[in-house]
Amino acid sequence: METSLYDQLGGQPFFERLVNGFYDAVEQDELLRAMYPEDLTESKRHLTLFLIQYWGGPDDYMQERGHPRLRIRHAPFRITKQVRDAWISSMGTALASVRDELTDEQFVELNSYFDMAATQMRNV
Repeated sequence: METSLYDQLGGQPFFERLVNGFYDAVEQDELLRAMYPEDLTESKRHLTLFLIQYWGGPDDYMQERGHPRLRIRHAPFRITKQVRDAWISSMGTALASVRDELTDEQFVELNSYFDMAATQMRNV
C-alpha cells in the first residue's frame, strides 16, 4: 500500500509550515495582498485544510466547505498571468522554506501541482 504524501511529510504540521511560508510571501506582494482579506487567519486555515485533503490527509476541508470547486471559488478575482506568476512565486518561496524536508521527488510533485493549479485558475 502506497503511503500518502500527507503521511510521508509528517501530516498537518508540514502543511501548516508550507502555508505560513506562502502567506508570509503574500504579505510582501502588493498585487496578491490586495486580493486577500485583512485578517488572513481563515485564508490560511482553508488552504491548509485543502492541501491536507488533497495530499491524502483527513477530509476536514470537504466536511466544512464542500467540494473544493477551485475555479468557481476563485471566479470573483481577476486572475491574470501576472497574478498567477505572483502566486507561483509566493508558493515557490514557501516551498524553498521547507525544501530540506522534501525528497527531490516530493518537491517536484508539489511544485508541479501548484504550477498546474495556478495556471488553471487564470480567468483573464
